[in-house]
Amino acid sequence: MSPSPLPDFPPPPGCSGKPVWTGNGFRLDNGVTPVLVYHEPSSGWTGELTTFHEEVSDGKHFIDAASRRRTLNAAARWMARPDGAILDIGCSSGYMIRDFQRRFPQASILGADTVPGPLKALAASLPGVPLLQFDLACCPLPDASIDVAVLINVLEHIEDDAAATRQVWRILKPGGIAVVEVPYGPHLFDVYDLQLLHHRRYETKAIEAMLRGAGFEILERSHLGFFLYPAFRAVKLRNRRFLNEPPEVQRKIVAQTIVKSGSKFLPGAVMRMEELLRRWIPFPVGIRCLFTCRKR
Repeated sequence: MSPSPLPDFPPPPGCSGKPVWTGNGFRLDNGVTPVLVYHEPSSGWTGELTTFHEEVSDGKHFIDAASRRRTLNAAARWMARPDGAILDIGCSSGYMIRDFQRRFPQASILGADTVPGPLKALAASLPGVPLLQFDLACCPLPDASIDVAVLINVLEHIEDDAAATRQVWRILKPGGIAVVEVPYGPHLFDVYDLQLLHHRRYETKAIEAMLRGAGFEILERSHLGFFLYPAFRAVKLRNRRFLNEPPEVQRKIVAQTIVKSGSKFLPGAVMRMEELLRRWIPFPVGIRCLFTCRKR
């Protein structure tokens, strides 16, 4: 079975010819480029933040690892075909893309992000993956062109998250799946959220209403980090007192928190236990809200 065909990529600004994926870059007008750049970078993320996150978390943090496992399992359960077109929106350093390549070798996998610099660096290490730079709120991809859209910690970085959600619905094929994850708890907004340029944290009912309003059918609804939530909540409330500190102090606090929490074995074991239980129990609170949605 051959992979699902790639979408028709529209020409980026300033280009006239239709981009053609060569298997190792896009042929565009008279040259080849590793990344299609469509929009000016939005204010919700920067290349410096990608570097910062790579320095303090190499993808092995227990929360990040649990998040990627949950995403793979949701895609495996609900996607209509294992060789479909999978778009990782907010692909950053490419950890999720690599996991998808191992789990779904027949699929056509694409990556997208809002800043071009990290995408160009990622293209050097993943030359066979089409990479796109755009603002999700005005996504350039055509209607009904993607089978699975993955949004892990993306919507909180977008000012008009409702418009972005409608765009995800638009580019999905009928029956297509969106795997969505966002930070839980507006009352827990602290220096971590401020430094990572979060516009908000979410109430579960609010994000569900937005997804339904875009036209999605909710297939799965739960939370990540249910058993760790009491300790997480205490740390977040404590860190709120640093909201008026200088940015360099806040950045140091965030880095220390990530490194300290990610190096512990027990939370990772707890997350794996939670992962097993989530098959039967939808957890009511947690560190992050989890949704799997389908375009009806």
